[in-house]
Amino acid sequence: MEGVRPGGGPPATGPGSGSGAGSGSFSSLFPPGLHGIYGECRRLYPDQPNPLQVTAILKYWLGGPDPLDYVSMYRNLGNPALNVPEHWHYVSFGLSDLYGDNRVHEFTGTEGPSGFGFELTFRLKRETGESAPPTWPAELMQGLARYVFQSENTFCSGDHVSWHSPLDNSESRIQHMLLTEDPQMQPVQTPFGVVTFLQIVGVCTEELHAAQQWNGQGILELLRTVPVAGGPWLITDMRRGETIFEIDPHLQQERVDKGIETDGSNLSGVSAKCAWDDLSRPPEDDEDSRSICIGTQPRRLSGKDTEQIRETLRRGLEINSKPVLPPINAQRQNGLNLDRTPSRKDSLESESSAAIIPHELIRTRQLESVHLKFNQESGALIPLCLRGRLLHGRHFTYKSITGDTAITFVSTGVEGAFATEEHPYAAHGPWLQILLTEEFVERMLEDLEDLNSPEEFKLPKEYSWPEKKLKVSILPDAVFDNPLH
Repeated sequence: MEGVRPGGGPPATGPGSGSGAGSGSFSSLFPPGLHGIYGECRRLYPDQPNPLQVTAILKYWLGGPDPLDYVSMYRNLGNPALNVPEHWHYVSFGLSDLYGDNRVHEFTGTEGPSGFGFELTFRLKRETGESAPPTWPAELMQGLARYVFQSENTFCSGDHVSWHSPLDNSESRIQHMLLTEDPQMQPVQTPFGVVTFLQIVGVCTEELHAAQQWNGQGILELLRTVPVAGGPWLITDMRRGETIFEIDPHLQQERVDKGIETDGSNLSGVSAKCAWDDLSRPPEDDEDSRSICIGTQPRRLSGKDTEQIRETLRRGLEINSKPVLPPINAQRQNGLNLDRTPSRKDSLESESSAAIIPHELIRTRQLESVHLKFNQESGALIPLCLRGRLLHGRHFTYKSITGDTAITFVSTGVEGAFATEEHPYAAHGPWLQILLTEEFVERMLEDLEDLNSPEEFKLPKEYSWPEKKLKVSILPDAVFDNPLH
C-alpha cells in the first residue's frame, strides 16, 4: 500500500524539511544514494523543494511488495518555443542503490551502475484545470520495478513493454510503453555508482507493433516529430485518440516499412507462451528425454545455460554488426547484470537449478523432427522473427513464461549456435535451437502469411513442412495456462 505525502526529500526528516536540502548537516541525515537523485531533481525544479510524493508505506527491504521507496511528482511548465506542453514529471527512487548497506542492492563499488543502474521517469500531459498530479503513474512504475526486481532484467533505451491495458485503467488507446533517455535529467554519480534516468513513453498498440517489427528507437524518433503524439520531450497524452500512422499515413510506408527492409528488427526475443516436442524420440523413452511437453514438469536449466539464453535475449536488443550466440560457458559481460544478492532469481534461471542438473551432465542432442507450440500472440511474432531477424543474419528467442523452455531460431550467419545446417534441430536441456536457411525462411513466410491477420484466425491452427520434419501449432491460451486441461 502507498501513501501520498508532501516530500521531495527523505521522509525521515519530516514534512517540510526539503527547504534545507542544501546544507551539509541536512544531507547527512538521509541516504547518499537518495541524496544524489534528489539533487538532480532540485537542479531541474529549484522552486519545488517539497513535491508531492507517493511512498511505499512498508518498504521493500522490510518485506513490503513495492520495490520503489518513493515516487516524486513535479509540475513541469514545458517549453512553448519547442511546442512542449505543460506536464507532470514523475521520478522513481529505488531501482538504484539508495542506502549502500546491502539491504536492497549489493554494493559493488562506485565505478559501475548503482543498483540496477537506472531510475524511471514519466511525463504526463497536464489536463486543463488539473491542480494535482494523478497518482496512477506511481503504481505503473511500481509494476515495472517489480518486474525488474523479480526477473533482474534491466531496461535500456529503445526497449518496449507490452502492457495490453490502458495505462490509467481508462478507455485510452495508450496501452503499451517504450523506454528512452529522459530529455532533461542527467546521469548522476552517487557514492554507490552511476544512475541514469529512463523515461516511460505511452504508445498505442499499432506503435508497439511497429517497434517490434522495426526497433524502438526508430518509433521514438517518429513520435518526437508528431507534437500531439509526444513531441520532442515525448509527453504521454492519455487522451490521444490517433496513432502516428493515422495522423500521418506516410510514416508507415516511408519510414517503418523501409526501416524494416533496411535494418531488420532489433527485437531479439520475447517472453512467451510456448513449448516444443521432440517428435523423433519414442514416447516411452522418458529417462533421457529433454523435450518439454504440455502437462509435464520440465527439468531445470543450469546457471551456465541460463546465462547463454539471457545473453542471447539481451544482446539482440543492441545493434550488432556480428550476430553471435555466446558460448555455453559465457560469463556476464554487461555491467548492468553483475551477480547480485543470492535471494534474487534471474528471469531465465530457477532456484537451485545448477544443483538439480549440473551443466556438464547435459548433452546437446540432434533431433530429427520437432513440433513447436505457441499461443496466438506469440505466434503472431513468427513473421517478425523470420523477416526482421533471420533474413538479416540474426537470431530470435522465445522464452517460456510458464517454465524453463526456450526456443531460439538462428540463421546460417549466426556464430556459436549448436544447431547446424547438417543438424538444424538441436537441444541443450530444455533449450531448443532451430537453424533455418534463407530459402526455407522465404517459404515459411509465404505459408504463414495469415498470421498477419489475427482477426481472421481460428484456433487451433497447424502448419507443417513434412520434408523438413517441422510442425508449428498455434493454440488457445488455455492450453498453456492450464496444462492438464
